[in-house]
Amino acid sequence: MIQDLTEGNSGRVLFRYTVPMFISVAFQQIYNIADSMIAGRFAGEDALAAVGASYPITMIFMAVAVGCNIGCSVVISQLFGAKRYRELKTAVSTVLLVGFVLSALLTVAGLLTTAPMMRAIRTPDNIFADGALYLRIYIGGFVFLFLYNVVTGMFNSLGDSRTPLYFLIGSSVGNILLDLLFVAVFHWGVAGVAWATFIAQGAACILALLAFRARLREVDDAAGADGGRLKAPVFSGEMLGKIALVAVPSILQQSFVSVGNIFIQSLVNSYGSDVIAGYSAAVKLNTFVITGFTTFGNGVSGFVAQNLGAGRTKRIRESFRAGIGIALAVAVCFGALYFFAGGAMMGLFLEDASGTAMDTGVLFLKIVSPFYLVVSLKLIADGVLRGAEAMRYFMVSTFTDLILRVVLAYILSAPFGSAGIWLSWPVGWGVATALSVLFYHRVTGRIEGRQGR
Repeated sequence: MIQDLTEGNSGRVLFRYTVPMFISVAFQQIYNIADSMIAGRFAGEDALAAVGASYPITMIFMAVAVGCNIGCSVVISQLFGAKRYRELKTAVSTVLLVGFVLSALLTVAGLLTTAPMMRAIRTPDNIFADGALYLRIYIGGFVFLFLYNVVTGMFNSLGDSRTPLYFLIGSSVGNILLDLLFVAVFHWGVAGVAWATFIAQGAACILALLAFRARLREVDDAAGADGGRLKAPVFSGEMLGKIALVAVPSILQQSFVSVGNIFIQSLVNSYGSDVIAGYSAAVKLNTFVITGFTTFGNGVSGFVAQNLGAGRTKRIRESFRAGIGIALAVAVCFGALYFFAGGAMMGLFLEDASGTAMDTGVLFLKIVSPFYLVVSLKLIADGVLRGAEAMRYFMVSTFTDLILRVVLAYILSAPFGSAGIWLSWPVGWGVATALSVLFYHRVTGRIEGRQGR
């Protein structure tokens, strides 16, 4: 069901809109975590390390999908808020056509460069073959992953955050069941983990595309189209340009973050497979929370974009305050859980409670979890910047975080070992948060100033 985000109490509207998005991402992260849990429990610590070693590379491909998600959702949200339905349909078809071609090209490129990428991050020999195998299967299903993320962004831009939730629940449950079947029963090891993700993501993508086609009929109804079909061009270079203005910076931002993570993974890999396994498990737990904050920020982006399209600029600051309230509640809960019960959380992945892998993961969580309160503020402010198409400010704060974390990881690892890598997170988050909040006040002040004239 499509939803107008320009009417009603801002806090309540944003809450109802973002909570299904958060639950969707939670299920997506749960099956990512399940991959690692089942690999570690049923295929051994080396299998867990192999999946983890390829993780930063998979995130480069995910970065392209997420960047396109953000680009199309911001533009379509503005068109929907302004009730420009014909252009909206053109934007949808343009994104899907270009997205299919782009994802197919990236799939071919990824399959041809799997081994060199794994060598570039200094993957240890004992996990190289499994890591490369996992990565090839993952990349083989990238078209499904890409299109699913784009369609999810389109659903959200129409105010419908519940339909993607249903697909994610089904996909997550299916992925976990297939993991257990392929790994615990068939003993396919790392390949079983990868094929489970491939199949579950493919099914979710196809069903989501079919459902969104039906959702576009509601756009036709809202437009009052004769015969129930609003005629619109299938492709527009001008529309592609508008989407690219938001999507390209988002892709670059996401990609550079992923490249930065590759540098960090390469540094982690130099400490051996035990540290890799501990980091792999802990970073999955950390990603669960950070992705949640990012999802709330994406919800704020859609809210801001719709209201800008409708000229309801006073609701922008209201969405920021409401988003902060939601994100801080999550930060407190998970920050306390990871800090005080990090060992129990790591025990989901590892059986040895006294090994190097366990100690590595627990220390990582203790260092970063208190700073969830800080980074949550940044990611909500970033949501406003994206929704307002202030992409230059958004990229500056994100790159600052990335550069600081990578540089400090190499500097601090010399005296403190692997612990020095984890210490770089809070510093990067803190400086970048200060910048994002400053930019938020600057951008909202300009928007309100233009509205007052």
